Amino acid sequence: MMPIRMIALDLDDTLLRSDLTISFRTRNAIKRAESAGIVVVLASGRIPAALEQFARLLGMHKRPGYLICNNGTMIQESHTGALAYEVKIPTETALIAYDLAASEGFPVQIYENDVMYISRFNEFADYDQKLTGLRQVVVENFRAMVAAGVDKLLIPGDPIILKPLETLLRTYLGGDATFFTSKPYFLEILPPATDKGTALAWVAQKTGIPREAVLAVGDSMNDEAMIRWAGIGVAMANGDDRIKNIAAMVTDKSNNDDGIADLIERYILGKEPLPQRIAYE
Repeated sequence: MMPIRMIALDLDDTLLRSDLTISFRTRNAIKRAESAGIVVVLASGRIPAALEQFARLLGMHKRPGYLICNNGTMIQESHTGALAYEVKIPTETALIAYDLAASEGFPVQIYENDVMYISRFNEFADYDQKLTGLRQVVVENFRAMVAAGVDKLLIPGDPIILKPLETLLRTYLGGDATFFTSKPYFLEILPPATDKGTALAWVAQKTGIPREAVLAVGDSMNDEAMIRWAGIGVAMANGDDRIKNIAAMVTDKSNNDDGIADLIERYILGKEPLPQRIAYE
């Protein structure tokens, strides 16, 4: 098997513990992997402003590299902060999605810089603010903001009623957008053929690393594409069962028990063999 040369790590509930910290053991394991020549890439649903603090904590601002942000709609250079890649939802698609969500009584959110723009206050936005540190701003004419161009729309709501809305949106938009739930109460809408998998493929191509030498780790449905694309796709022990079923392997430890550090120490830096099964589509 080709040795691993790149590790892509989801952030929330994967690299981060429940208190939104990265343990010393995990930080040390990542730095040791990088010293051994492994390229480490953060791949998150967070926008750059909510991701950069963790990249800096890991020292990624000191060396050339990439951060996959906004679930793959944006790729930022970790060492310069420059945007290397960005794709937006087609305007007509974004407006249809917003109009349908609003007509069904759902709030909608847009993320830009360090602000979470919302169509109206809601309890899920409050939780999102605690998670990301982004401030909330209610936009009176939200539709006009959508029409100006967006990378991603997020629709928060009770998981029981979000599912029928997702079905409705898929019926109207089909392949004109990408849909998934990043958390059970967050339905995300991205540009077509855009996800962490396509972004990871872009980064791998830019760095000259073949797919077979890439390992990706995540816990939720927004990680599905990169787990399928990577040569070895890994699900966290605390992850969604659907992700565990598609991954080549599942970590022995959760995000709160240094699951990433354990994975790196045993399989990347250590001698334990990775599974032979490749998590391709």
